[in-house]
Amino acid sequence: MDAIQLLNTAIVKSKELKINDSYEERLKEVCESPALASLEKAIHNLAQEANVSNDQAAQMIVSLVRDLESIWEDYVMMEGIDSIKNMLNSNH
Repeated sequence: MDAIQLLNTAIVKSKELKINDSYEERLKEVCESPALASLEKAIHNLAQEANVSNDQAAQMIVSLVRDLESIWEDYVMMEGIDSIKNMLNSNH
């Protein structure tokens, strides 16, 4: 049990080291970006088209982007695995 606690603590601490503490500046840049203005319009448009609230529309968009990201991560991973398998098979 001690080992898992030590490992969990180490994982959390290692992530803490990777935190970019300029998040306030980065958030300000994002808030002022034309892309965010376009997303705001898309949220309003989706809310009207789907007859949902702006909150629901925003969640739908975020969910879609996360799904797309996950699909591409899986695709790239499978491509990498296939490439490794091909390399290993050609070496034998």
